[in-house]
Amino acid sequence: MRAKIIAAFERVRNGFSVDRVIADPVMNAEFVRACADAGITAAAATLNRTLINLRKAGHLRDIKSNKTSFSHEDQYRFAVEMAARFIERRDGVTLDDVLCDPALAAEFDQIAMRISPGYSPLEYRWAALNLRKTSRLAPELLGRVAPPVAVATFTANQIDLSQILVQQGLYLFFTPVECLYVGEAESLRNRISKHLDHSDNKGLARWMWDQGVEKLFLELQYLDPATTQKVRRALEVELIRSRRPVFNVQR
Repeated sequence: MRAKIIAAFERVRNGFSVDRVIADPVMNAEFVRACADAGITAAAATLNRTLINLRKAGHLRDIKSNKTSFSHEDQYRFAVEMAARFIERRDGVTLDDVLCDPALAAEFDQIAMRISPGYSPLEYRWAALNLRKTSRLAPELLGRVAPPVAVATFTANQIDLSQILVQQGLYLFFTPVECLYVGEAESLRNRISKHLDHSDNKGLARWMWDQGVEKLFLELQYLDPATTQKVRRALEVELIRSRRPVFNVQR
C-alpha cells in the first residue's frame, strides 16, 4: 500500500508538497481518487494520515516541492488560530487530525470564515500550518488533562443568555484580529451577563463602549462539574499565556 500511496501523491501533486496536497481541498480530493484508482479503499482521513506518516518516516525526503505562500495572511491569521483551537479544545485533536479529516477541515474553514470572511479554504488551512511552524499553536497541555465537556461560540450581539448554562467554565472575548479577555467563572451565565451589562474589567468595558459588540465574539468552555476552583484558575492562566489577551494581567 505504501508504494501505491506514494504513486498517487506523485500523480496529483503538480510539484507541491505533502502539506499542500493535504491542505488543498481540490488537490486532496484528487489524491483520494488516485488512491481509489489504485485499489486503496481506505477513508480519506486514513489516506491523508498515512501520507503524512510516510513523509515523517523519510520515505519522501528526496522530493523537492514548489513554494506555497499567500499575501495578506495577517488579516485572517488570528481567525485561523481561534478556529483551530476551538476544534482542538472541543474534540481533543491535533491540527493534523483536523486537516486530514475532510469533515473536520470543512468545519474549520467555516469557523475561520465566520470570524474573518473572504478567503479560501486553502488560505485558512495554510495559515494554520504556518502558525504551527512558528509555535503559535503549541499544545495547551493542561487543557488536555482537564478538557471541557462542551465548547460553544457566539457573536456577542446575538447572545441569548438563556442559552448559556449555569455551569462553571472558561470564557474568551475576541475579535477577528485579537483576543481581548479570558476569564473563569463558577457560573458562566451570571459572569457573561455581568460583562455584557457592564464588565468589571475596565479595559474590556471601555472597548465594548467604544467599539460596540457587532464584531465581538464569545467562546465558552464548559467544565466538568467536579472541576475544582484551583484547576479552573490554572486553566485560565494557561489560556492567558497561550491566547495573549489584551486586557488580562499575565499571572
